Amino acid sequence: MTTGPSPGARTHPAPAGPAPRPRLAYIDNLRILLTVLVVLHHCAVTYGNIPIWFYTEPAQDPTGVALDLLVVFNQAFFMGFFFLISGFFTPGSADRKGARPFLRDRLVRLGVPLLLFALLARPLLTYGIYTDHLAGELPYWLFYIVSWDPGPMWFVETLLVFCLAYLLTRRFRAPRQDRIAERRTGRMPGPAAVLGFTAGLIALTVLWRLLVPAGSYWPVLGLPSPAFLPQYALMFTAGALAFRRGWFDSVPRAAGWGGLAMVAVGLALFPLNGDPDVPTTLWSSLVGAAFESIFAVGMVLFLIRLFQRFFDRQGPFARFLSDNAFAVYFLHALVLVGIGYALSGWEAPAIAKFGAMAALALPLTWGAAHLMRSLPLAKRVF
Repeated sequence: MTTGPSPGARTHPAPAGPAPRPRLAYIDNLRILLTVLVVLHHCAVTYGNIPIWFYTEPAQDPTGVALDLLVVFNQAFFMGFFFLISGFFTPGSADRKGARPFLRDRLVRLGVPLLLFALLARPLLTYGIYTDHLAGELPYWLFYIVSWDPGPMWFVETLLVFCLAYLLTRRFRAPRQDRIAERRTGRMPGPAAVLGFTAGLIALTVLWRLLVPAGSYWPVLGLPSPAFLPQYALMFTAGALAFRRGWFDSVPRAAGWGGLAMVAVGLALFPLNGDPDVPTTLWSSLVGAAFESIFAVGMVLFLIRLFQRFFDRQGPFARFLSDNAFAVYFLHALVLVGIGYALSGWEAPAIAKFGAMAALALPLTWGAAHLMRSLPLAKRVF
């Protein structure tokens, strides 16, 4: 899925930057995993008890709770992980292209899918909501405007803002290439630095949620999880620093085991979250932020080590999956909503319908993505 100037945003031609790095198979494979989790996440939202999707059938049986748990644990880390990977590839891309070409490229690769989703996909996705609830009360064009949001493309919308912020930062603090090289350690920060990052993420999240409580939604911008913005921003920043300093050049085994230990701590904190129907207190906000932050950092460390050690190669099938992952992200909402309507007459437990939708959606979305990318100019964007 989703996803650098010699000296920042200078207007004169940038000096030749470093040659493009070879593709990192383990990161491509991580993108495949995260894209699968996005599809499964929205399958779970369709049939669970969190009705925040274009088509939902709220669970009528206890299995819906399992789907809600999948959503909660996914939400705790997977989009932050996407931003980390995007941040990792941002500096090198901007270094090679220069600030203005990099910005044009981001506007094409991120802005065009956002525009296409708004103009082509969103009318199809929202028409059922309109006909079921509002037909006759207002014309569709007015419903389209007043209910505006970018759907799952909020990710590319936010990523575009982060890329612009990166270029602005580089403009006012443009490091020389030799100083960059001096700071490149080729090894990950130690446990103290990881714990310090996690503590800072917890503190920033708690302070942010005094203004933006968990469960908030920002209309128009369409951010379904604005309470997680501190995680997204810090993960993007950590990814950019990881590229500059070579943190992922060789992830040690201890980082994987330490990440797994953090995951266990996060899981232990989860039951202390309390009842979501009870008003949030400072304590519950602290516990919730601690669970999410510790779990997220732990999952990132564990999965990076796991994939670098055991999944750092790709055959033709894995390359096919990674090449089409961003197009899958763009298309999956259309596929899921179509499957949802097709299965609407089937009476079955929520978990069974989730399984059926997932089994159909994964091959269909990748097949549709491959077909879409075969269209003229589509590979320039997707």
